[in-house]
Amino acid sequence: MTDHNDGYTDTSSTNPDFATNPEAAVDGIRLQKVLSAAGVASRRVSEEMISSGRVRVNGKVVTELGRRVHPETDKIAVDNIAVQLDTSRRYVMLNKPVGVVSSMQDESGRPDLRQFTEGYEERLFNVGRLDAATSGLLILTNDGDLAHVLAHPSFGVAKTYIAKVEGRVSAQTIGKLQSGIELEDGPIAADKARILTSPPGDGFTLVELTLHSGRNRIVRRMMDAVGHPVVDLVRRQFGPLQLGTLRAGAVRDLTKVELGQLLTVSRAEVQK
Repeated sequence: MTDHNDGYTDTSSTNPDFATNPEAAVDGIRLQKVLSAAGVASRRVSEEMISSGRVRVNGKVVTELGRRVHPETDKIAVDNIAVQLDTSRRYVMLNKPVGVVSSMQDESGRPDLRQFTEGYEERLFNVGRLDAATSGLLILTNDGDLAHVLAHPSFGVAKTYIAKVEGRVSAQTIGKLQSGIELEDGPIAADKARILTSPPGDGFTLVELTLHSGRNRIVRRMMDAVGHPVVDLVRRQFGPLQLGTLRAGAVRDLTKVELGQLLTVSRAEVQK
């Protein structure tokens, strides 16, 4: 079973001998016990994982069963997938409906995200934003470090959108979206773009766009710039997470596999 974790400081900041002498962490907790408590596997299976070289601590393979770690600071990964050791952290996927603003308290009194977080004990907040007219995948969490990495433009986590746009989109237009266009706040290019459906006549076209940019209303502005205004827009994917069949207005906790994938992406972005 593979799993997950999230950001921290290096153990060497609390114990300067740790980087050169792993056994300096004698006051920590045995690694197999930590893995078991995190729900990765039973303690016996965790020991087998460690012995077979499947577990990393702070990026280095650990095979000693006596190894002790600090769950608050050490980065643990199993099969190169991050493990979350802090059980107080919550990660929720929301399919945000159209008409809801991406705020926990809208000053203008518009429908906001509080209606989706009231059932949780934790104080959750949104990772990034979707404009009120856009629906789709939004992450809610109480993990500030993860939220910062995933939402900050400098880290550039990929997002995939499906846009229903006016008119018939040509292959040349798709090429232009991928090669780059100039907007008022600078150039932008989609990582990927493709036509999903292209009806006859001058109806509507479904276009799938993947991009890293976190700029405001970027998909709508890109499609406006190529002459195909967006009629409807849904975010279907955020990093490794996919919306799937989650209905509009529904929420669910991330699975352990999803969380591991998300935290792994987060760590990789920080290390770039």
